Amino acid sequence: MRFRQVHLDFHTSEAISGIGAEFSRSQFQSMLRAGHVDSVTVFSKCHHGWAYHPSEANEIHPHLSFDLLGEMIAAAHEIGVRTPVYLSAGLDEKLARRHPEWLIRDAEDRTRWVKDFMTPGYHEFCFNTPYLDILLAQIHEVVSLYDADGIFLDIVGIRKCRCQYCVATLRAAGQDPRDDAAVHALGEKTFLNYTRRVRETIDAVKPGLPVYHNNGHQARGRRDLAHVNTHLELESLPTGGWGYDHFPLSARYAQTLGMDFLGMTGKFHTSWGEFGGYKHPNALRYEAGLSLAHGAKCSIGDQLHPSGQMDEATYALIGAAYAEVEAKEPWCDGVQSVADIAVLSLEAAREACPDNQELKGRKNLADAGAVRILSEGHYLFDIIDTLSDFSAYKVLILPDEVPVWPELAAAIEVFTAGGGKLLVTGRSGLNLAGDAFALNMGLSWIGTNPYRPSYFRPYFTPGALQPASYVMYSEGQLVEAQEGQSLGHVENPYFNRDVFTFCSHQHTPSAREDHGPGMIETDSGIYIAWDVFSDYAEAGPLISKEMVLHALSRLLPQPALRAGLPARGITTLQYQQTENRYVNHLLYAAPALKGRIEVIEDLVPLRDIPVSLRLPADAASVRRVYLAPSLTELPFTAGQEGEIAYVVPYLENHQMAVIELE
Repeated sequence: MRFRQVHLDFHTSEAISGIGAEFSRSQFQSMLRAGHVDSVTVFSKCHHGWAYHPSEANEIHPHLSFDLLGEMIAAAHEIGVRTPVYLSAGLDEKLARRHPEWLIRDAEDRTRWVKDFMTPGYHEFCFNTPYLDILLAQIHEVVSLYDADGIFLDIVGIRKCRCQYCVATLRAAGQDPRDDAAVHALGEKTFLNYTRRVRETIDAVKPGLPVYHNNGHQARGRRDLAHVNTHLELESLPTGGWGYDHFPLSARYAQTLGMDFLGMTGKFHTSWGEFGGYKHPNALRYEAGLSLAHGAKCSIGDQLHPSGQMDEATYALIGAAYAEVEAKEPWCDGVQSVADIAVLSLEAAREACPDNQELKGRKNLADAGAVRILSEGHYLFDIIDTLSDFSAYKVLILPDEVPVWPELAAAIEVFTAGGGKLLVTGRSGLNLAGDAFALNMGLSWIGTNPYRPSYFRPYFTPGALQPASYVMYSEGQLVEAQEGQSLGHVENPYFNRDVFTFCSHQHTPSAREDHGPGMIETDSGIYIAWDVFSDYAEAGPLISKEMVLHALSRLLPQPALRAGLPARGITTLQYQQTENRYVNHLLYAAPALKGRIEVIEDLVPLRDIPVSLRLPADAASVRRVYLAPSLTELPFTAGQEGEIAYVVPYLENHQMAVIELE
């Protein structure tokens, strides 16, 4: 999979004439060169349902007079650019109006995406209908007639559907269409049948051709759903509603799966379908660097004008980012994440939990909060699921609400018996009944604190803050310790806020009485009695971060990496086995909230950033340290047990320090 991709949308209404009339092979090639693009996803079929080539399996756009798909593939291949081909799988608006009975329906018979046919927008198809055979014929036609370098299928995933085909299927199996669990199970079966038949259809013509099924979110804990793809494309447009925290969360899980993957952002100021919207070039430079730092290739979304002419401003914008990526590629391919800490994803734990139906769809801020705190603390960490090898890490975090069943408890016990440490927060660690700890942490669970908010009085100095009673907005737990050292206690307010008992504008102050440990260290690790990760994701209270960072300073006194970066700085360490070297990525930008959108404009340079690394004991001695791609040598000092230190003299957006081994 190539590093510098463009995902080229072309969702074009039949009410527009002159489709592709200004397409020029030379102009298309010129823009790809200007953008330093080495792969462009071109289109067979759009959301409106039209084909952009002569077709027997579909209908060519009524105002297109030539084979636009064929021309684009030929033009790109002529200059060495790959061409995966896009088909809108879940949406086909022309067909939706001809066969509304094939659309996904909810229990009230409303359609998905837009609820009716009097609202502008698209309607999603159910793959448990005759529509699937039509789609497969369209895919077969493309892979048979065109030199596609892959197939990208959009708007697909597990869906709950109560169309009459699904209702009939459930009833024929003796199931009740009113039963949500049965409907969900049929949705899983329908999706996996679709992916199997797609693979069979493609392999009958071009065995092994890359395929990606885009759902907009790669579910953590569903490796089976990841592996219906040949690779992953992590859709994450920061300005399109995802934000700048989303991609690191997705990528730090994806990299543990051993699959090639890319990060997909967009050139737009907002999101898909925006014509005339452009983000600052520095934003794309940062987003490309963010992908490289997390072991990913890059993809930038664009949308072709109906005329078929590529937009010069867009490819100048993309080129500013991709020129840098092109120079950095040799240090970014075939890498493995190096991490001290594993965060057991709450989403993944819920997926793996026995009898998990009621857990699905619950709000989850814990995963995002963990990524934010650990990134700001500049720790090396992965996001993992229950199938991961816990022994590869020194600290395992169970954020806020991770349920623990016997098999998971046994795996965690093996981890702690081998010297691993736990950081457990909130209701994490409780059994499936939610009435006792399933982990041996030297603690007994008394119950949920009836007071909310409550307060935490630390026995340590929390970073830049001073000792005080800190309000904790999330639900708290009351525990009793059989062993260990309390790091701070719970305090409750005089009363909860009520119509007859309230005080001041928000909540009642602390009554300043000790109600048991709020943070306690035992032989197996540290327990924090509140949902500190969810709190930090939602509102960013500093005390939540400082509690976690203090806990990690005790559980991991010698982390593999320390870097003198500001809070918004990001650092990762990747190991490139074929080259026998480590690559330390450093990034810095400060997104600003403008209205509802996080934007990056100015890149403030940083100077003289100290970094210390503690390499694995089996690593050979360090031969040299240098910046890439400039090849500037960096002086370094080497200590015992693989520890080295160096100073990165200058960081503007993204810098790579390469540690080359003997």
